[in-house]
Amino acid sequence: MKKQIPNLITLANLFCGMMAVYHAFYSRFEYAAAFIMLGIFFDFFDGMAARILHVSSELGKELDSLADVITSGVAPGSILFNILWNHNTSIMIKYVAFLIPVFAAYRLAKFNLDERQHTSFRGLPAPANALIWAGIGIWCANSEILPHPSWIPEELIGYTEYLNTNVGLLAIAILSLITDVLLISDIKMFSLKINFKDLTWKSNSTRYIFLAICAIIVIGLGFLSLPILIMWYIIWSICTQKKETANE
Repeated sequence: MKKQIPNLITLANLFCGMMAVYHAFYSRFEYAAAFIMLGIFFDFFDGMAARILHVSSELGKELDSLADVITSGVAPGSILFNILWNHNTSIMIKYVAFLIPVFAAYRLAKFNLDERQHTSFRGLPAPANALIWAGIGIWCANSEILPHPSWIPEELIGYTEYLNTNVGLLAIAILSLITDVLLISDIKMFSLKINFKDLTWKSNSTRYIFLAICAIIVIGLGFLSLPILIMWYIIWSICTQKKETANE
């Protein structure tokens, strides 16, 4: 039974992904986003459970990728497709959404074969991309009622309504193409998994700075923060990569 615990956690991820797809096609984007985030939570801990229990296996590795294709590929693609569908955008633009699971599947297969991705990632991780679309789904569903701190001007919050305009919808369709390319790019992205054998500032300064700024963003922007956090992750990864390259 111990050997199956990580696999059960992975299957919980897959179940959450399917629930996210279900809610996305009924335009319940908040529920879809919640299940995507819950699935990613399970995805984070299945590998950790396997290592703690010393039951890592090739089956678990493959099962993990299959679950991620649904939770971090099909589910976010379903959110974007239904956002575009609900606003009667052109047929060609709608189907751009289906490229998300295509590129996510390619990225996950590439990850399994790339020996360089043990301590860092090459390209945008599929779960991070899924969070972008989970957040945008929330924005589009609740742009006028998103909770936010009182110090943020109403004019700034009003910009979320821009996503529901034709130009805004075209912009997020283009954004999806950009993130698709980032999924399979060779850009080095740092891993958020801190080395628990060494919690020193020297070994984990990149992660500590990133997490501290993430906390400030979340406190400041609330629900508005989800896509912004991933954009910040991409920018910070690119900046730290350039720094590391310069030091080598």
